[in-house]
Amino acid sequence: MAAEQWLNLIQNAKKTSIIQDGKRKTHFLLDDGREMVEEYHMETNVVVRRAWKEKGNFGQNIGWNVEVGDPEPGQNNIEVCGIQESSNAPFISRRITKTSLEWRIRNLSYPLSVYSVTAEDDGTITVRTSNKKYFKKIIVPDLERIGLKPEQGRISYTHQYNTLIITYKKPPALLDIEKKILNESLQVTISKDSAVQCPTS
Repeated sequence: MAAEQWLNLIQNAKKTSIIQDGKRKTHFLLDDGREMVEEYHMETNVVVRRAWKEKGNFGQNIGWNVEVGDPEPGQNNIEVCGIQESSNAPFISRRITKTSLEWRIRNLSYPLSVYSVTAEDDGTITVRTSNKKYFKKIIVPDLERIGLKPEQGRISYTHQYNTLIITYKKPPALLDIEKKILNESLQVTISKDSAVQCPTS
């Protein structure tokens, strides 16, 4: 049911597309007022970036929240909440491949044997270290939107170059909905107007 609702939101959204920097960028204005931009690799049609327009409590625009891809350049916590994280602090970036969802947690120097990565009943994927130095609950919006919870058997992880790489094999329901959303995006006429509102990558 959740998958149908999400697909309906996408199908009914006002959509505009441009080709920029070798990527197809599609802007979705959803019926509920939210705005989302997806960038697709032109050859593979894989989402390389997904961002949501953020609004403050009073409806003012406060920029874009990047769900997939690298964070906005220059985006810094010191501007948002007066706190600047150490550049050595662990941070997460997300990627999507044709078959998997992927998270990279950088600045984690502990050996692979220290980590456990588990699918939780609350719908998160939780990363723990046996030395109690790191703990993180990772929300999986791709699954949440279609009413699924992560399954332990789909999770694998590895560690190299101070980075923990977590891979989640996409379930058939997610592959199906991604294909339908891609088709929606591909049907949008490419706009020649580069003023289409898309965050820069």
